[in-house]
Amino acid sequence: MKPNIVFVLIDDMGWADLGCYGSSFYETPRLDRLAAQGALFTDAYAAAPVCSPTRASILTGRYPARVGVTQYIGGHGVGKLADVPYHQFLPTNELSLARALRAGGYRTWHVGKWHLGPRRTWPDQHGFDVNIGGCEWGHPRNWFSPYGNPTLPDGPDGEYLTDRLTDEAIRLIETAGDEPFFLNLWHYAVHVPIHAPAELIAKYERKAADLGLDTLDPFEPGERFPAWHQRAARVRRRVVQSDPAYAAMVENLDTNIGRLLDALEAAGKADNTIVVFTSDNGGLSTAEGSPTSNLPLSEGKGWVSEGGVREPLIVRWPGVVEPGRRIAAPVTSPDFYPTLLTAAGLPPLPAQHVDGADVTPLLRGEPFERGPVYWHYPHYSNQGGRPAAAVREGRWKLVHEFEGDPDTLFDIAADPGEHRDLAASHPDVAAALRARLLSWIAEVGGLVPPPNPQPEPFSDLAGYFLGGQVAEPGADVAWTAGKDQPCS
Repeated sequence: MKPNIVFVLIDDMGWADLGCYGSSFYETPRLDRLAAQGALFTDAYAAAPVCSPTRASILTGRYPARVGVTQYIGGHGVGKLADVPYHQFLPTNELSLARALRAGGYRTWHVGKWHLGPRRTWPDQHGFDVNIGGCEWGHPRNWFSPYGNPTLPDGPDGEYLTDRLTDEAIRLIETAGDEPFFLNLWHYAVHVPIHAPAELIAKYERKAADLGLDTLDPFEPGERFPAWHQRAARVRRRVVQSDPAYAAMVENLDTNIGRLLDALEAAGKADNTIVVFTSDNGGLSTAEGSPTSNLPLSEGKGWVSEGGVREPLIVRWPGVVEPGRRIAAPVTSPDFYPTLLTAAGLPPLPAQHVDGADVTPLLRGEPFERGPVYWHYPHYSNQGGRPAAAVREGRWKLVHEFEGDPDTLFDIAADPGEHRDLAASHPDVAAALRARLLSWIAEVGGLVPPPNPQPEPFSDLAGYFLGGQVAEPGADVAWTAGKDQPCS
């Protein structure tokens, strides 16, 4: 009997945002329990530090550079380097995971965020029988109904989006019948804007006060942004998890995951359902309000540093995954495609999921070595990250910045915060990883950003527009997303 598959993808959830991953401020009892019932991965990675590329990698089993979706769709930025082109949609010639599972007898449902292109490339064009809530949006227009979402009818005024999407997923489970199903539940939470039910926000305001967190300055001011469209603002790093509204979003999400798991139990399907829980990129910790902290990992969303790409990953597979397992081996988002095909008893499609590895042996507790994990993000992010590529092999991680700074080398096993650059003390390791990384970029057709032909951001202008404001170059102006620079 083929197992059902529930794949839960969270938007912008950081590695340290769950209790089972070390958070002492956010409360996530249902996800902590899920981790105790299955496997918790300590070194799981997204294929990119922003959302659309990682989403594309999950559905294709390919690295974003090979797919051609390397930036969040709608994003653009220049600095010392010019930008490089990328697909503004997930190409429909890709044999998606949903198409492969549907061909193997699965009902395929997408619920939630998509952000992989315009109407002609929505979920129904990539193998999903049902699409609820998925469109070109990168974030909700409104967290509370009316939503204005073209694929999600408005609910009662004040209905909360995460609650509603979970309701829709539960209805699908309750009417599933005996055919196996693939539920692709991609929540919009916990993306900005940070809005949550008022009673939960009040709870965490009291908690922050009780812990004395409301008297601490949770931010460290940083350097100016390297991208021209943000050049007047500074990176602001959160070093303490203390934002009540963000904590409320996390708890509400946890409660809703619990409701979904309860629905599987009530329908008698829990014992034959694989549940995967992960995130598309690291927590938002350096910009746009910096609502969370990823410490002890460095940086966050928009950076190829560990805080930008290392994710929570929990897998519950009754009868296969031993409860309470912790898995330290590195895995990455293209690995889901071949792994889930194996779990479904379907043959591999190696020409499609060329970059993914079937990590079923890891889940079964058997010896397994995945090999190197790569990143290619040749863009400026909205969070302060610069165009860069990286590779992790075993305990070593090398970061290559395209602006021309020297490569940095870290022993990630001993130094997950990437504090100690070991390139000078281990030149052979650095050289070998650099050669491997550059060879891989060439193999997958990765584009490298060229120098910007403009030496500086049009400084002959008397002023410039930034987020709807006029400012003199060098002024401290908080950047906000606008029509020409959508939120990632």
